[in-house]
Amino acid sequence: MIRNPLITRFFLLCMGLLTLLSAQASSAQMTAAEQVQVFASRATGSLLLLRGEGFQEAHQARLEKDIADLESASQSAMSASSEIPGLTTKLVTQLRLGVSFGPNEDNVPWRYPEELAQALRDLLTVARAVPDATSEGELPGKVEYLAVQYLSRSYIGTFEIAREQPDNYIGQDERVLVPDIDAEMKKLDDKSNPALAKLKTRWNFLRAALLDMNSQSNALASASGRAFAPTTVDRHARSLSSQWMAINSVEQAP
Repeated sequence: MIRNPLITRFFLLCMGLLTLLSAQASSAQMTAAEQVQVFASRATGSLLLLRGEGFQEAHQARLEKDIADLESASQSAMSASSEIPGLTTKLVTQLRLGVSFGPNEDNVPWRYPEELAQALRDLLTVARAVPDATSEGELPGKVEYLAVQYLSRSYIGTFEIAREQPDNYIGQDERVLVPDIDAEMKKLDDKSNPALAKLKTRWNFLRAALLDMNSQSNALASASGRAFAPTTVDRHARSLSSQWMAINSVEQAP
């Protein structure tokens, strides 16, 4: 049977539009406050990497880029919470203070890691509490927050989570967050969107390292006894959150 080429093209066009709409429906827009959460943890992780890897220029440049992204996102989130810009300034102050100590570990005040973690937690607490927050929108923020915990254990010791908030991710470590992210990943329709399939593949690699973090132990050693791999975890966490933000369009503030 000979088909009309115009009908065939129309059919293919309709199928393409349906696929695109399905892919868009599988993910919600990220809000500016959700973006703040990602960039806040990223910037903190960049400082830990900068100090832990010997103040390399590339890591210094990345930290500055993360700070710029965080400050931009915080201004966009001002309409959702007037507290976010001020708390962002406090975190950025702690980040720059961490650079000012120089590469020698002995020059870092013993309370500084606690103060840095507190500044991060304070900002995340407010950013995640804005209206219209969703568990799906928090997914990349959770991944980056876990990466901060991992880098902290790798370079400076334990990271103090918000234990007074056990019901949300700021008060949770890998024992709760990895299964939680697993559940969010299962909800994603990767059959209609190949990008989501790649996201899940990267997560399956990353989760194995995060589960080995051994947060329940005071000994700074992985559960398996293998050496920590902070640069690898950092790279894959950032790639995963970047993939997620590329899939989801960021809602611009009015």
